[in-house]
Amino acid sequence: MPMLVAVVVAAALSGLGVRIVRSVLRLRGKHLVTCPETQAPAAVEVDLSQSALGAAVGRPLLRLSACSRWPERGRCGQPCLDELEAAPDDYLVRNILARWYEGRQCVYCGGRFGDLHWHDHKPALLAPDGALREWADIPPEAVPAALATDRPVCWNCLIVETLHRQRPDLFEFRPARTGTRPA
Repeated sequence: MPMLVAVVVAAALSGLGVRIVRSVLRLRGKHLVTCPETQAPAAVEVDLSQSALGAAVGRPLLRLSACSRWPERGRCGQPCLDELEAAPDDYLVRNILARWYEGRQCVYCGGRFGDLHWHDHKPALLAPDGALREWADIPPEAVPAALATDRPVCWNCLIVETLHRQRPDLFEFRPARTGTRPA
């Protein structure tokens, strides 16, 4: 009998653990919402400890741990959570970017974007002024403006173009040879 109780308790705890981990994984990262008060983009982060506690009792409790609007707006009543609670995956910055890049072509090589690899080969942007911009240099709340004006650049072209801009003396561009195979 004690073994049966231990198995039941272990199963219940593992189910609870799975629910907590799913909640945390689903809500982690920066989310981009529209601030209901200012109608401007705001980058927010969900308090994962509160979410985990809520998931443990049946429903994730959403509270913000950070917001890009707080320094000037002060801590607000967090009305943007209604928007975020309905579909948190839709507001995750990396998902917004993945949807934007999907099917687009690199401005330099013309290659189509497929699945993005955010951990190593991050794509970039070419700004209207010709500047190459990496995502680490763009605040999340500025993402909508960047996506409206900039053009996509694949990781390979970002590396080559950056090196070309830093050391043009190392490059010699030759016309493409058609109908021949490289030696």
